[in-house]
Amino acid sequence: MSQALAVFCREYQRLSADNLSVLREIYAPHIQFQDPSHMLSGIDDLVSYFENLFSNVLYCQFEIEQVMEQEGEAFVRWQMRFAHPKLNGGGEICVPGVSQLRFSEQIDFHRDYFDLGVMLYEHIPLMGTLVKTIKRRLSQ
Repeated sequence: MSQALAVFCREYQRLSADNLSVLREIYAPHIQFQDPSHMLSGIDDLVSYFENLFSNVLYCQFEIEQVMEQEGEAFVRWQMRFAHPKLNGGGEICVPGVSQLRFSEQIDFHRDYFDLGVMLYEHIPLMGTLVKTIKRRLSQ
């Protein structure tokens, strides 16, 4: 496993509100980051994003499950477990996802793929019931 990818996997599994400075070791200054609800450019914007994320949750933990790497690019399959006081009654939410990474010395590009409904919409009163009903009807 390349050094940049090894650092990413190790540090994401230890990431917390107390050690967000490690993001500057993981990511290049010109990082391009995208997830289902955000597009960010540059390390300062990414650090701010994570500071906001961690200030609003009771906890957030990542578990790396599988890594596939080839020539400066990788796909990392993970589970994110978090609790937010306004979602799911403050109980744990588990979101499976995949990160596409491109890197040389550090991560230059990071795109997350996950179901925003599982993470957010299904846990909002009224909206959650609607989303779950739609999913149920589509599966019949």
